[in-house]
Amino acid sequence: MKKIFITCMALAMTFLAGQKADACTGITLTAKDSARIVARTIEWGGSELNSQYVIVPRGYVQYSYVPGYTLNGMKMVARYGYVGLSVEQKEFVVEGLNEAGLSAGLFYFPGYGQYEAYNETQKQQSVTDLQLVSWILGSCANVEQVKEAVAKAHVIAIDPRASTVHWRFADASGRQIVLEIIGGKPCFYENKLGVLTNSPGFEWQMTNLNNYVNLYAGTAEAKKMGDVQIASFGAGSGFLGIPGDVTPPSRFVRAAFYQTTAPIQDTAEDAVRQGFQILNNFDIPIGVEFADGKIPADIPSATQWTTATDITNRVIYYRTMYNSAIRRIDLSKIDFARISYRATPLDQEKKQPFVPVDIQ
Repeated sequence: MKKIFITCMALAMTFLAGQKADACTGITLTAKDSARIVARTIEWGGSELNSQYVIVPRGYVQYSYVPGYTLNGMKMVARYGYVGLSVEQKEFVVEGLNEAGLSAGLFYFPGYGQYEAYNETQKQQSVTDLQLVSWILGSCANVEQVKEAVAKAHVIAIDPRASTVHWRFADASGRQIVLEIIGGKPCFYENKLGVLTNSPGFEWQMTNLNNYVNLYAGTAEAKKMGDVQIASFGAGSGFLGIPGDVTPPSRFVRAAFYQTTAPIQDTAEDAVRQGFQILNNFDIPIGVEFADGKIPADIPSATQWTTATDITNRVIYYRTMYNSAIRRIDLSKIDFARISYRATPLDQEKKQPFVPVDIQ
């Protein structure tokens, strides 16, 4: 059964890479009380991702998959307990937070990056890209430890047909880094902006922001063109020209400007609410990514879920395409020394509930 699930995931990711149906958008916010929030979406319009939240106690043992779909790779013993959100099967955690205050997230990176080839003699140091988040959350307390751990490991793919990915790591100090595997070698980038999407690479995305140096918050002032007076049609004309499509470079630019122009909120919870509001702008409706009549899945949205992680207070918030109510998991209320491993679907009912208004 596991082999079937992994094969389906690899095929899904292959389709994703070929059709450019992938999209993830990440932002970062800091509240006036110094709380640090990382928020992100995950999109995939090809099929339902069957996402779950997983709770992993200290001491929990997992093994990495290796090519051939066997659990013969790195032994991963959780030094830190963590909560994560998975896709397709519970082992594939793509976003999470551990009890030490380290956040980790996987973002699709199709057409760019290259992992090293699997070497069976190095299997005990080999971890698949889809399990890197789990390994890091169980092993590291901050981004410096992430860099040290990855340098000693071999990051591989389960299936060479699948898309490559890149990762975002952030800790309680406010430091954030991006990891991309280029030519089989790990490359780390300090992410002072706190934005991440997909392809091309992070350095290219940062350089591309220079093309939008003319944008600013607010409304352009009226002026004369010769003897003719011209003025803005409405508010927000300082952003005229900001790209509005769903491609990764355009989403990166929009996320950067929406994040940096948003007013700083007083508290962590206010910043979390703001993060969800900003990311509303990145929801991708079903139908946008595929040619007319070729929509492969009957799901309500390509944006399957959105999360906001309060690193400072150790809380994960999420909502889904089936239920826009924001739910929260407070890590401070979990005894990671006593709790058992569990994996639970994000939604028990896969349909947006309506709340009746009682008119007396």
